[in-house]
Amino acid sequence: MADSAKNREKKSLSGRVALVTGAGKRIGRAVALRLAAEGADVAVHYGKSEAEAQEVVAQIQKFGRRAVALQADLTNVPEIRSVMDGVKKEFGRLDILVNNAANFIETKFAEITEASWDRSLDTNLKASFFMAQTAAPLLLQSGNGVIINFSDIGGLMGWPGFLPHSIAKAGVIMMTRVLAKELAPEIRVNAIAPGTITMDGDPEDWEKDFIRRAPLKRSGTTQDIADAVMYLITAEFVTGEVLVVDGGRTL
Repeated sequence: MADSAKNREKKSLSGRVALVTGAGKRIGRAVALRLAAEGADVAVHYGKSEAEAQEVVAQIQKFGRRAVALQADLTNVPEIRSVMDGVKKEFGRLDILVNNAANFIETKFAEITEASWDRSLDTNLKASFFMAQTAAPLLLQSGNGVIINFSDIGGLMGWPGFLPHSIAKAGVIMMTRVLAKELAPEIRVNAIAPGTITMDGDPEDWEKDFIRRAPLKRSGTTQDIADAVMYLITAEFVTGEVLVVDGGRTL
């Protein structure tokens, strides 16, 4: 019983500060709320979803935790720096960075343009790197910093019709592995590759298709992803890994 109590205490995020990008909606929202429920103060980044981000802030505050909403276009490096300035001003520290913000642009091969290529690569890969680079000094001061990047199974399997997206997400995987070496031992860096996850507002046929493809015969939820985030935060001997959360679809 004493060991169990110690383990629960170890996993508590009380006193730690997290920044979650794209936290106004969907997976980012679920992750931000889960970290707050576990005791963390949370910086809630958003791009255009101000009302939703403020709702997340209000819910976090109901947990008795501190929270702030920070707006930025993460494809713009000066705006990334402004987010970090906001974190420093509000909390004075940063322990956990979750690079969740992403887009998902369908583009037929023959119709890929420089602009559509840049939209995918800048949002899904460039932004995550410069957010990690900008956050690193604060995470180093933490003494137990954690970065969790979001790839997806498109970065492993490759999806026709989503070529720039798949390449960007594959880049996130390699970036995670290199950053894990670059920032060790003070900062651990891992990635999550979700797949077969459904959320409110998704087309009904998605869930049926995902269930058909997944050996576990169900679609995943945002809470499944939040569980994975908590595991990687607390797994102190894990770095440079990509945790696939897809119900076995990539098998």
